[in-house]
Amino acid sequence: MNAFLILGLAISAEVTATLALKAADGLTRPIPTVIVALGYGTALWLMSTSMHMLPIGVVYAIWAGVGMVGAALGGAWLYGEPLNTTLLVGIGVVALGVTILAVGQSQH
Repeated sequence: MNAFLILGLAISAEVTATLALKAADGLTRPIPTVIVALGYGTALWLMSTSMHMLPIGVVYAIWAGVGMVGAALGGAWLYGEPLNTTLLVGIGVVALGVTILAVGQSQH
């Protein structure tokens, strides 16, 4: 299977778990808590699988950047959290940094 597809699935599981973490309300609500545990477990397994095929720096840079964007957009969509201009610029800066790190790592 394609390493980037595996990494994308890992990021999707991690973002899902992170969004469920808010709904779990301090891990007091059973269904969101199960989603958190399964999501993070799946995410870490898939992330480690992708590291067999890609450099750690590339995996982690993409994981962190895409996960952050996914969590911010998901928080806005599911929980009505604000996405103002400053936050969007910050997301863009982080995304640019992640891209630079990924490109730099992949050149080795």
